[in-house]
Amino acid sequence: MNKITILEKGHEAFKRVKFKENETRFKKLVSEGQNPKALFIGCSDSRVMPNMITNTGAGDLFIVRNIGNFVPAFHPDSDFHATAAAIEYAVSVLEVNDIIVCGHSHCGAISALYKPLVPTEENIHTIKWLELGSMAKRVAKTALPQAEKSELLDYTEKVSVIFQLENLLTYPAVKRRVDAGDLFLHGWHYDLATGEILYYDDEEMVFRTLGA
Repeated sequence: MNKITILEKGHEAFKRVKFKENETRFKKLVSEGQNPKALFIGCSDSRVMPNMITNTGAGDLFIVRNIGNFVPAFHPDSDFHATAAAIEYAVSVLEVNDIIVCGHSHCGAISALYKPLVPTEENIHTIKWLELGSMAKRVAKTALPQAEKSELLDYTEKVSVIFQLENLLTYPAVKRRVDAGDLFLHGWHYDLATGEILYYDDEEMVFRTLGA
């Protein structure tokens, strides 16, 4: 028998404490189904925890995570599109009223945009996926040609969020509901070191402190 891992211990603690404390809520989510407040598109980075940074619980967020919190533009074909399928499901089936694209500081995907990556059979999908950040990199390098690396990366992370919001509008259901005024798009940037979240003000075209 394998030794009990930290994850197994964590699950045992969850069953003993957290599940018991929230058992009524969990059972209600089973009997009534989910009705999340928002679709949260975040990075797969293990340091970014959507429910923790928004202080939400089970059933509150429909969460999609991928490398770089990227949103591929709508492209109907016979291939497999995990992020696209999740967006369609959240908007057309769950009928969420808000979509949040949340980037973050010290993002490995954004940093990788500035590194020479040699394609191999082991990273072919990763390199292709990172193309979704190429426009943000191009804009950042044009806007800040003399910037220090940390400033350039921070700017790229934020610009990338804006591009992902634009890609969301290529989805027919998203565009229809946004135009109808019953779906709202939000761009966030989460700072790992401070816990602060900035949101994109599309009227002033700047990032501001969330809740300020």
